[in-house]
Amino acid sequence: MNEVLVVGAGPVGLSAALALRARGLPVVLLEADPEDRERPGSRALFVHRETLRLLDGMRPGLADEITAYGRTWQTRRTVYRGREVYSRTHPPSPGLPPFTSLRQVDTERFLRAACERAGVEFVWDARVTDVRSTAAEVHLTAEDGRVWTAGYAVAADGARSALRRGLDIAMEGSHGEGFHVVVDIADIPGAELPLERVFHYEHPGVGGRSVMRVPFTGGFQIDLQCRDDDRQEAYGSPEAARRWLPSVVGDGYAERILWVSTYRFLRKVAASFTDPHGRVLLVGEAAHLFPPFGARGMNSGIADAAAAAKAVAAGTAEAVADFADVRRAAALFNSAAAGEALDHLRPRRRIVRARQRAAAALAPVLPWCGSWLEHAPYGPRGGAPVAAGGTY
Repeated sequence: MNEVLVVGAGPVGLSAALALRARGLPVVLLEADPEDRERPGSRALFVHRETLRLLDGMRPGLADEITAYGRTWQTRRTVYRGREVYSRTHPPSPGLPPFTSLRQVDTERFLRAACERAGVEFVWDARVTDVRSTAAEVHLTAEDGRVWTAGYAVAADGARSALRRGLDIAMEGSHGEGFHVVVDIADIPGAELPLERVFHYEHPGVGGRSVMRVPFTGGFQIDLQCRDDDRQEAYGSPEAARRWLPSVVGDGYAERILWVSTYRFLRKVAASFTDPHGRVLLVGEAAHLFPPFGARGMNSGIADAAAAAKAVAAGTAEAVADFADVRRAAALFNSAAAGEALDHLRPRRRIVRARQRAAAALAPVLPWCGSWLEHAPYGPRGGAPVAAGGTY
């Protein structure tokens, strides 16, 4: 019973298991899916420098493995109704890059290999359906009747977390109207697009909808912001994407689609990040849901995982309570920042659209206007350091 249970083998659960092993604790990782599962799509693309540092602390050399495979670009551009209003190329930075971009399936591949090397015990086809905690331990039950008992459990079982529901912990927040379409596209060998991130306000090729293009290793992602009255079948299926993609990225890519999905803006934070006994610690999407702009979801989840491992290793009620308070404060910060980004991306107030138009018109003579258009869709990035529970 000295082992720690981690539920969920996504990037946050894998990070939690790795962080616990780095502190010398035996770990059993329970995953509902089979070992040979397929995880399509890019999902979380960015691994930030702060996250790379955390991962390297869990397994020295892991950050270099991930960045050697991922892609980092120096150029960012912003375009308003077809006219460029911002472009900046940063010089390469020494040491770890500010971020690296790779599909989530690849991030998980590196993390899983690191966990296996670290001695994490994996249990596949273990769908947890019930949780019960006491002052001394936690009991998890799978749908096939298997039971695990441990001193602590880390719930990294995602947005529909069975552990969170079993503990009757509410998710508080809101969801935005409308939806976005995400399309992963493979590069055309020998004709790769420039290695840059481009954001289009009101792209004329798709009826004034906003579009973002982000590279990753082997291809790029297109994010199309649809309107509240758009129908998902008109934009969010592979067949629909083949119709509108040429007007965004040119010919030749309609048959290179790897994955298409849709998402809605969710801003929700768990009312508590632990159960009343302090035996179950919620991390990642089990604890909070953010829109993808700003790459807060996975990065903040990995920071949750590192903090949870530290609290479990301390083994005191005070340490667990501090984890819950600090990481919930970080989640609330991220939720508020995402709300500011949402107000900019899907403005309900005329004054916001008026500011965007004015900034685009003034950008050629007032560079800070273009800079505002570039940075506003991601919300504020300030706050306390990771270890103290700030942005990530």
